Amino acid sequence: MEDDHTSNGGLETGKADRSVWLMKCPVVVAKSWKSHAGSSDPQPVAKVVLSLDPLNPDDLEFTMEMANTETVNMPKSYSLNMFKDFVPMSVMSETSQGKVAVEGKVEHKFDMKPHNENIEEYGRLCRERTNKSMVKNRQIQVIDNDHGVHMRPMPGMVGLISSNSKDKKKAAPVKQSDVKRTRRDRGELEDIMFKLFERQPNWALKQLVQETDQPAQFLKEILNELCVYNKRGTHQGTYELKPEYKKTNEDAGGE
Repeated sequence: MEDDHTSNGGLETGKADRSVWLMKCPVVVAKSWKSHAGSSDPQPVAKVVLSLDPLNPDDLEFTMEMANTETVNMPKSYSLNMFKDFVPMSVMSETSQGKVAVEGKVEHKFDMKPHNENIEEYGRLCRERTNKSMVKNRQIQVIDNDHGVHMRPMPGMVGLISSNSKDKKKAAPVKQSDVKRTRRDRGELEDIMFKLFERQPNWALKQLVQETDQPAQFLKEILNELCVYNKRGTHQGTYELKPEYKKTNEDAGGE
């Protein structure tokens, strides 16, 4: 007899009504939790504190306290901003054997950010990551075989080398717009963006594409999370950091 919780397609729905949370967290927190998931330590990674005003029961305040932050360079306390309106979602999982299951229904969606008392500490952490990402570890290697495959032109270099044809016509250089840009790691790109906004407070999308050498659509996704777009005024058509990130940027300029 077929399990009542399993559909004909093999989808396990026994946990479909279980309440789960969807939370967007900083990169440093995600890396810490991911490393903890692979260890055998049964201790919790964090605890959520709910503050309730008896006179105003609808006014809920969520905070998260991280555990074992002494060994990791990261803030301990975070604010959880809850979204009241969002598209209904469910969490799915798939095993290595291809078994698909519904793990629960998203009841609450949160945006996690450092608590006000930790904002300076988080600012220092962002600057440290930005400085590390700007370090260039380039090396010069001498090639012994200068007639083999090592001398073949790499992608993006076509057109920069003159041809061997009889007419000796010089090929046109490849336009920058024709070269496919490769996406950076999201956390690394966010660090670079903070560094750029330390240099100047307002940037146009075209300028940021040139500075980061990233696809415009990918940059827009990050800019919509970190920045506000000026539709009018003296800085019309440019992006600037949201207020919660501006304080970190000002602290960086004050050092």
